[in-house]
Amino acid sequence: MPMGTNYQGIITVEPGKRSGKPCIRDMRITVYDVLSYLAAGMTPQQIVQDFPYLTEQDIQACLSYAADRERRLLVAEA
Repeated sequence: MPMGTNYQGIITVEPGKRSGKPCIRDMRITVYDVLSYLAAGMTPQQIVQDFPYLTEQDIQACLSYAADRERRLLVAEA
């Protein structure tokens, strides 16, 4: 990965959990959930305050995962 937080080990995918969506550290909160909170205007600090089992590194891992996934989609389309 060229930049950002290394998300391997933080972002996990299990077929039976949350319909196989990428989750944070084997928990039931998904990358999509975190990205939605950020898109709604929450800061990483607010998310961690509301979900104390998350860390700011988890939030960064979600952003890195999403950026990497977007990059892979763009490469596949080219």
